[in-house]
Amino acid sequence: MKSFSILLLASLFLACQSENPLENTYRPLHHFTPPQNWTNDPNGMVYLDGEYHFFYQYNPFGDKWGHMSWGHAVSRDLKTWEHLPLALPEFDNGDGTTTMIFSGSAVVDSANTSGFFEEGFTKGMVAIFTSHIDSSGTGIAQHQSLGYSADKGRSWKLYDENPVLDIGLKDFRDPNVIWNEQREAWLMAVVKPREYMAQFYESADLKNWTLLSEFGQQGDTTKIWECPSLFKVPVEGSDEKKWVLLISSGHKTEGFVGMQYFVGDFDGVNFTVQRQDDVFALDHGKDFYAAIPFNNLRGEYDKPVIMGWGNNWAYANDIPTVGFRGNFSFPRALSLTLNNDTYRLKSEPIVSEEIKTYEIDSEVLSLNEPSFHLHVKRDVSEKGFELKVAASKEEFVLFSYDLEKSELSFDRTMSGKTDFNKAFPSVETVKVSPKNGEIELDIYFDVALVEVFINGGEEVITNQIFPTSYKVEVALK
Repeated sequence: MKSFSILLLASLFLACQSENPLENTYRPLHHFTPPQNWTNDPNGMVYLDGEYHFFYQYNPFGDKWGHMSWGHAVSRDLKTWEHLPLALPEFDNGDGTTTMIFSGSAVVDSANTSGFFEEGFTKGMVAIFTSHIDSSGTGIAQHQSLGYSADKGRSWKLYDENPVLDIGLKDFRDPNVIWNEQREAWLMAVVKPREYMAQFYESADLKNWTLLSEFGQQGDTTKIWECPSLFKVPVEGSDEKKWVLLISSGHKTEGFVGMQYFVGDFDGVNFTVQRQDDVFALDHGKDFYAAIPFNNLRGEYDKPVIMGWGNNWAYANDIPTVGFRGNFSFPRALSLTLNNDTYRLKSEPIVSEEIKTYEIDSEVLSLNEPSFHLHVKRDVSEKGFELKVAASKEEFVLFSYDLEKSELSFDRTMSGKTDFNKAFPSVETVKVSPKNGEIELDIYFDVALVEVFINGGEEVITNQIFPTSYKVEVALK
């Protein structure tokens, strides 16, 4: 795509940002969205020289899934984004098949282990992605391939000896690569989706990979496994770090996708999980999937930072957005808490200071804006509560806490446009214990995406909504 076209798309995106959201394009004001067309999984998230690079699955030709390529944007603060030209487009193989650029990761090869760059060059970027071979709309093979950039991701070349890892499977994808300090080598997590299996490979040069071990066939296996990532996370209140494996898989509601995680130890070869009697959900909503962390973080963030796709395959192609389809969560900084000998993830949103915060108590609050932050702290030592954000008697979002069940729910069944897909209306729930007799909620409404952080991010619920009015009354009782 020519630079003029990209500048035009960027201008159109900025114009959309300034439109009145009541026109119902449903484009969030503070969450990342593509300038136009379809998007899904985050890809290749990496930090280099003051820029956070965000690549993502993108269809350059339409607002439904297809023609998978890597879109590209950069940010200096993880809050505002500059759109860049398409990074890695699908290509024709010349034999009646095409290669789509499926999900993957990116690293900064500062020691030039790959040999792709000039001697002494420390800022080379290498993308490791799934090359998906497609014929007439049917996937026929998947393997892992490389691209590289010497100009901070502005232009890319494909390795001429791709693929670098092929085990002969039709479904074998989503490589996530980090530098393994324990063995001073590159470490790849990748999945065999239909076998519910993550594999770990090692390489000295990003080109030649050796299988180290496997982990899988436990936790949630109601959906195929996708988008693995293995990385260290700090434990709050200590100098300890534990290894966390993220897996995109099923949701506790049958038929939907979601994310799970495992906490444990990694000795450089094998990942050993802590005792987990239940599936640990990274997010309890319907619209958080395929999240992976940024590589090579420096400076401001001393915790891993992830972003997830804010949509669900059950209805992803049908959501009633205009001009684009798909969005991404706020970046979230991750830490671990330790309670009763069990480690659990905690998520802290990284949000724009432009989002206005409202402290909610027993008074009714009237708002007429599409993006806002509600902060609620409620004593539940004697009874639960309901928080209703209502445009009318027939249109509202309801958050409620049931003290007897110790359960928080997010009801979007009456949230506006819900009939575009029968799978969309839903109520999400999560078990939540009070802290010092209180439940604390931080709820971020951003046009069509709602993120709820419970008790400081100990649990999260992310859901889309499609309201017909942004004039609402907020009532807590």
